[in-house]
Amino acid sequence: MKNNFNKYIKGACIILLGASVITSCVNSDDFFELPDRNGLDAAIWSTEGAIQFHLNKAYDVVIPEFGYEQLGTTQLHARAGIHYASDESFLPFEDEYALAALGLGGEPLGNNSVWYVGDKYSSNKGENKYSDISRCNDAIYNIPKGTLPRSVQKVYLGQYYALRAMVYFGLVKVYGGVPLVLEPQTPDNITVSGRASAKECFTAIINDLDSAIVMLDGLKWDDGTGRGKLTKAAASALKGKVMLYWASPQFNPKDDGKHAYDPSRWNQALVANKQAYEDCLAAGHKLSDPGTYGDIFRVEPNPEAIIVRTYSSTLPKRGHNIEQEIRPKSEGGDAKKRYRPSYALINAYPMKDGSIPGSGKYAYSDVTFWVNRDPRFAATIAYNGASWPLSGKADRKQWGYAGASGESSADNGVFCKRFSTPALATGSVKYNGDIGGGSGMDWIEMRFAEVILNYAECANETGDLGLAKDLVRQIRVRAGIEKGDKDYGLADANQDQMRELIFNERFIEFAFENKRNSDLRRMRRMHLLSGNLTSVYFEAKDDDAKKALEKVDPASGKMLRETLNLNDESVYLQYFLPPISVTEANRTYNVPAYHIFYTFHNDFVYTGKDIKPTVGWAGGTFDPLD
Repeated sequence: MKNNFNKYIKGACIILLGASVITSCVNSDDFFELPDRNGLDAAIWSTEGAIQFHLNKAYDVVIPEFGYEQLGTTQLHARAGIHYASDESFLPFEDEYALAALGLGGEPLGNNSVWYVGDKYSSNKGENKYSDISRCNDAIYNIPKGTLPRSVQKVYLGQYYALRAMVYFGLVKVYGGVPLVLEPQTPDNITVSGRASAKECFTAIINDLDSAIVMLDGLKWDDGTGRGKLTKAAASALKGKVMLYWASPQFNPKDDGKHAYDPSRWNQALVANKQAYEDCLAAGHKLSDPGTYGDIFRVEPNPEAIIVRTYSSTLPKRGHNIEQEIRPKSEGGDAKKRYRPSYALINAYPMKDGSIPGSGKYAYSDVTFWVNRDPRFAATIAYNGASWPLSGKADRKQWGYAGASGESSADNGVFCKRFSTPALATGSVKYNGDIGGGSGMDWIEMRFAEVILNYAECANETGDLGLAKDLVRQIRVRAGIEKGDKDYGLADANQDQMRELIFNERFIEFAFENKRNSDLRRMRRMHLLSGNLTSVYFEAKDDDAKKALEKVDPASGKMLRETLNLNDESVYLQYFLPPISVTEANRTYNVPAYHIFYTFHNDFVYTGKDIKPTVGWAGGTFDPLD
């Protein structure tokens, strides 16, 4: 019987080329008896159209989707919640694995809970990361053997190197050291055994990105064909991010009693992120204009976008259902808890002068908590009475109080506005994979703001407080924060305070962009979460107040609630109770420290060759940092 591990790490993306069609892998022992051990007719590596077809599939399986879109689509994706669980939203109450990942109830995570590698031999999107790697390995090994000019080969190879680096980086962030497969494997020649060290994996990732940077240098994609393709700037930005992780506490802890802290990694990360910043500027990337934060995902193309997954509302199988998942039922949606902001996120926003709520010139109230906040708050969160133009209704407000006329009883509380398309009619909100629909909004996996904050963090950790503030200042100016007398809230911050400020800035700048889970683990803070996971609930003061709110003025045809200044706390309290903190279960965070790294699914461990579980997990002996 053949070792099933072969099916994971050999050319798992071995695909058959017949005429011009690439088919899926076949899960069969007979498959390994194919005479072509590289899995592809060698002629395709000398044909640009065939390589591009192969590369398109690689992009499809590697470039991330809208983060929460993966939940519920397949059995594997439905178990992806552990990779999104954080203090950002009410996602855990929708997903049992996210719930367990935060220790909030049900069964704790076990060795079979983490499915990031996958549990089966497949080339389907998201089902086996080593299949994705093998697809890249096949191309990197075979393209140089083809007859295309070297200049043409480099364009393809540069993209494959960057894509392979992305897959490995995703694995290393989750597991630490992983099996390192850098060339095609055959059933008769499996050259990989066990998990490589984290250092070996990072070295391989950085080498791939260095290759991509060189090979993609000078390349400018035509606007009609290049959207979504990787560039030198993208590879450089990824390298900076990888170096940031290598320097960060997840991989470079201080005083853990076991691993030596290496401060030189921060200097190396600073150099890489400075280069990424300069490469992105040279490629034309920049922050969007001040006051346009809310349109970053709506404007396509956007100068901030560095790595993009493209979607379409008109092509079958090329869309997503995010518009429906964030909208209230009154506007054709079915708002999910995964897009319901938590109190932690709400409380993270500074005031509009950049100060911590309650510490600056602007008064703060727990009742009208949205007043005088960082403009990104209103661009991200719809609260009771907030302006949220949907379905072409320019003056529409969102009513989130219990029993609000015109709203579903399920649509109480707060919502995420970031990925909505205001002009989209209710009848076009729902996505149907067979015919299209929805917004077709592209997913931005990496944007220039992340490059800036990565660079700022490295500057701060290496003692250049002035540079760190200069970089964060760019973000805050674009956000529309006032300079005030405290320099956008930055004036008095020392190095330790800047560390916390940057960490918090990432939380709000990338709200619902699937950064929070990784940041919590990168900074070794996931297990420090405390208290209940809560959100906000609104209620009318009493039945009389509710009736008054919904009384229609015959002259204007508007309900009274539409005319009230709810930013005035005294007016608000005439009609509403103070916002209520709500939890769906009285549970507190209980995240074990060893969840900073996960372990492999038992199927992968037991059928593999010397694949050891991670320390902390059942049977774990492999230190992910060794």
